Amino acid sequence: MHHIIIGAGPAGVIAAETIRKQAPRDEITLIGDEKEAPYSRMAIPYLLVGNIQEQGTHLRKSATHYEDLRINRVIAGVKSAQSATKTIVLDDGKSLKFDTLLIATGSHPIKPPVPGIDAEGVHNCWTLEDARSIMKLAKPGAKVLQLGAGFIGCIIMEALAARGVELSVVEMGDRMVPRMMGPTAGGMIREWVQAKGVKVHTGTKVEAITPGKPLKVKLSNGTTMEADLVISAAGVRPAIGFLEGSGITCLLGVLTDEHLQTNVPGIFAAGDCAEAFDKVSGKTIVSAIQPNAAEQARVAALNMVSHARGLKAQANLRGVTQINVLDTLGMISTSFGDWQGARVASMWKSPMQPRADT
Repeated sequence: MHHIIIGAGPAGVIAAETIRKQAPRDEITLIGDEKEAPYSRMAIPYLLVGNIQEQGTHLRKSATHYEDLRINRVIAGVKSAQSATKTIVLDDGKSLKFDTLLIATGSHPIKPPVPGIDAEGVHNCWTLEDARSIMKLAKPGAKVLQLGAGFIGCIIMEALAARGVELSVVEMGDRMVPRMMGPTAGGMIREWVQAKGVKVHTGTKVEAITPGKPLKVKLSNGTTMEADLVISAAGVRPAIGFLEGSGITCLLGVLTDEHLQTNVPGIFAAGDCAEAFDKVSGKTIVSAIQPNAAEQARVAALNMVSHARGLKAQANLRGVTQINVLDTLGMISTSFGDWQGARVASMWKSPMQPRADT
């Protein structure tokens, strides 16, 4: 049997390892579109700070880990998936046949429609290659403008502040971390980071970026700022464009059942690209946090092996978790459950200002 996994992040690696434990003789192919050894994007801020080297981002430390488990790594992008013929077409024109398939392609950064967003000196902070580019420019005293103050943006902000840059953050929402925090909490985070020396512009858009050294960034509030580096952290979305016309049902993410199986038998999804049932909201959601990705990968892998053997699914997903914990320049905050549109009580405690509000 041949199991193909598209995506070499945490979900893909855990799934491959789980399949190998359950099916010692089956063929496993792990497809990733980066030349790097499989790594964790969540470790990139620690690399930017200097707490770890690049090898510290790797999911598995042994250089022969995948060879030892007889997991065949293919470095290529996927052009399309054809569920009717059980075929994957790679961007180099080659095709691979599968018996079971796991889609674990994660997310990709959203590219905001801003003139000049492709200028030299404008970077995402998503890959190791991005991190290398940022480290060259984010020197002490450099002027850095960050577009976006969501969850990912705040993590990046922590690393940039540690590098000693002069940091400004532009967020189009009316508060920081708008998808994770309500107005009071988001306002508290803004007050905290401003007290730490970060300039914050909420309710503001980046209207244009003029190339040059320095870059000139025009904001919707009438301000024009100079920057040695602009980081685009405008959010992410599931990386599932290659599934168009595949016959696999996708909403925001790849729609799955309690076994992480899609509408096509033998094809599964896990991680940040998967849309699974959330018991709190009673809806299917994409919950892009690594603990969910790990559990979804385990469940999907067990069921891939069962499907290949002609057996019933042996594992169920008990639901996804909507919870995040965020460290923003020393202020620890958490968000969990279905808070949007509901009156909730929250307790905050920070080194600066112990406070509770409802």
